Amino acid sequence: MIFGKDNIINLAVVIPAFNEEQTVRAVIKECLEATKKIPKSYIYVYNNNSTDKTVEEVKKINSAKVILKNCDEQGKGSVIRKAFRQIHAKCLIMLDADLTYPATAIPKLYKKLITEDLDMVIGDRLSSTYFKENKRPFHNFGNMLIRKSINTLFKADIKDILTGFRAFSYKFIKSCPVLSSGFTVETEMSIYAIENRMSIDNEIIEYKDRPNGSTSKLNTYSDGIKALKTIMRLFRSYHPLAYFGTLAFFIAFVFGIIAIIRCFIPYFETGLVTNFPTLIVCGLAFIAAIISLFSGLILDSIVQQDKRNFELVLNQWEENEWNEYSKNR
Repeated sequence: MIFGKDNIINLAVVIPAFNEEQTVRAVIKECLEATKKIPKSYIYVYNNNSTDKTVEEVKKINSAKVILKNCDEQGKGSVIRKAFRQIHAKCLIMLDADLTYPATAIPKLYKKLITEDLDMVIGDRLSSTYFKENKRPFHNFGNMLIRKSINTLFKADIKDILTGFRAFSYKFIKSCPVLSSGFTVETEMSIYAIENRMSIDNEIIEYKDRPNGSTSKLNTYSDGIKALKTIMRLFRSYHPLAYFGTLAFFIAFVFGIIAIIRCFIPYFETGLVTNFPTLIVCGLAFIAAIISLFSGLILDSIVQQDKRNFELVLNQWEENEWNEYSKNR
């Protein structure tokens, strides 16, 4: 429970760190400065199998507010999954350790989340300096493509899908099942929030490119493809009828055209079916389309039931929170 427990902190800033010896200490110092006016706030640095001096740099910070943890399972998603399980905070802010995001914006994200009772606040880079600062043109194109894909498929208006600077509510971090292990975690959490009707808002932030000597762990092409595959996988999971219905229509349309050209037109002209193999293949394709359509219908019913169950669980959670709060007033 949030209310009535002393071990629930106000703010947890989570910094995943993998080989960030050049920048991690500066990021921590900025976070300490940004959170000094927020009571019961802590900085959690998760070392993710670094082979450089990242750990030594973190230990140089002499502050009880800085907590160093380890995550042996590789990947940013693995770090976030572990943090969500271990940390109990009214607000959790995720921040990269590469000095590209302004830690000075932490109070703005925290205040917005708490005062407006939001579930996720997204640090929006794309509406400010991202396209000027980022020197990799395909990164720019990939960000726009992924943002457009998600906002179109899931009918949303998220300004920056792949940003690594976000604030989450306690309800979000304890209800979101993080399945991704790598950099697709931002995509997964965005779609989860949209589909479960979580309250989301955007906060424009400044963005700086990595300092000289600091190397990005992202691969423009392979990670971009992974993000697009994640989008399609989640679209299939959350909207199976649209996914399998579109697949059924495509199969039926393509093989319908083939059947008309190769089988039915000659039949109407001659009265004979001269392409039995084609006719058989087209018949099997139509059966596959029907199976696809009914699979979508069945899965859609399951998804709708899961959504109802999720809403009931949230309602019960809110009631328990209120009862606990009332007892401790």
